[in-house]
Amino acid sequence: MEDIDAIAVLQDPVRRRLYEYVVAQGREVGRNEAAEAAGVARTLAAHHLDKLTGAGLLESGSRRLTGRSGPGAGRPAKVYTRARTEWSVSLPARDYLTAAELLAEAAEGAGLDAGLCAAARRRGEALRGAGAPCGGLGEAMAVLAARGYEPHLEGVEGEGDGVRTAVVRMRNCPFHAVAERFPPLVCGMNLALLEGLLGADGPVRARMDARPGECCVVVEDSKNNID
Repeated sequence: MEDIDAIAVLQDPVRRRLYEYVVAQGREVGRNEAAEAAGVARTLAAHHLDKLTGAGLLESGSRRLTGRSGPGAGRPAKVYTRARTEWSVSLPARDYLTAAELLAEAAEGAGLDAGLCAAARRRGEALRGAGAPCGGLGEAMAVLAARGYEPHLEGVEGEGDGVRTAVVRMRNCPFHAVAERFPPLVCGMNLALLEGLLGADGPVRARMDARPGECCVVVEDSKNNID
């Protein structure tokens, strides 16, 4: 029932807007910023943010938002980030995670990495259906968002020529719990799935580039097409 109680906290529309804003930033968010984004007063935002923290959906801390330290830097402000805890509700209770972990353990032990990646690529192609490969990063981001990856565009300066290239990183891995236990197996499966989903014949490419707290796969466009 604890998971149900936590998720029920999001029923309030203001609380839901605040939660979604904090999650979308991928960094610490202060009360003033969150209040402005949700279009509510700071005191009301603070109340709801603390409710979300109490329910375990957000984590809170404090730091000086001015970036300064020492005398005159001001008092530390309360900031919020998404909690690392996962929440899910299934009625009646189901335990798909244990099944996934057992299957991953068996696949890893039997050396079935290549077969799993082939199956994942076929599944990605089946999910894409008869549609053409993604034509740009904007289209790819819409596809990834629909699958729960929480994509965000990150610009990276090119070396030497000053060209700015764009990379899509993902704040959420839908397979996070299993990937933590079996990273090579599950991350390889994830890459193959996205290769099939995005299409191998278009300009958009998925590749491995693991970074703490994010999905191990990133997406880029060979033509630097952001649309």
